Amino acid sequence: MTVHAFSSTRSSKVARLAAFLYGVICYAIFFVTFLYACGFVGNFLVPRSIDSAPAISLGNSLLINTALLGIFGIQHSVMARQGFKNWWTQFVPKPVERSTYVLFSSLCLIALFYFWQPMGGTIWKVTNSIGVAILYALFASGWLLVLVTTFLINHFDLFGLRQVWLYLRGQEYTQLKFGTPALYKYVRHPLYVGWLLAFWSSPTMTAAHLVFAIITTAYILVAIQFEERDLVDIHGETYADYRRRVPMLVPFTRRRQRTY
Repeated sequence: MTVHAFSSTRSSKVARLAAFLYGVICYAIFFVTFLYACGFVGNFLVPRSIDSAPAISLGNSLLINTALLGIFGIQHSVMARQGFKNWWTQFVPKPVERSTYVLFSSLCLIALFYFWQPMGGTIWKVTNSIGVAILYALFASGWLLVLVTTFLINHFDLFGLRQVWLYLRGQEYTQLKFGTPALYKYVRHPLYVGWLLAFWSSPTMTAAHLVFAIITTAYILVAIQFEERDLVDIHGETYADYRRRVPMLVPFTRRRQRTY
């Protein structure tokens, strides 16, 4: 082996290791952000939550919070589109593209947590102990459903770890095959069902929480349309047929036949 060949091989190994460590760090940031999000929405164990004491006027709070949610929604949707990925990977190596997406999403959420402005005002307050228990159970079930669903569709691929692991081992990345495991046989987007349960199941619904829940719900409904277009492009008639047969969010509901 020549000195040049040895140097190239060593550089390649260092690059692969660096990519893997980068992916792990991005995942760690995501995981901490996810845990903080639970406390932020549920108002527990975090220094600043969705319903901390208001500090500025209602109008300014509404503008800031809407902007923060809009920034997250735009980033989360635009960077997930295939056209953006094709452009983005001219600058970011493909093995770390997903990890970079996860990192940017986490940073947007961290900014939202930090700059979020509580708004005060109570829309509803459940005082019945059984009702409170049911809502907290639904809240917890929502977060658990989100986590479980990621493992059904391959948690490690979704958050970029599979990509950097394969790159570290010198193996080509392969697109996951389309499948409908467990909950996916009943609704097409159980992950989003989990988010909706987590965001809406609150014994005390404040103005800030309601704004958060409404905007994130609107984002989810719009994001599904773009996401499913990409899935049809990738999986073709297989996904189109699945979309015709299986409800979007509410299980055991019939859907009108649509022409694509």
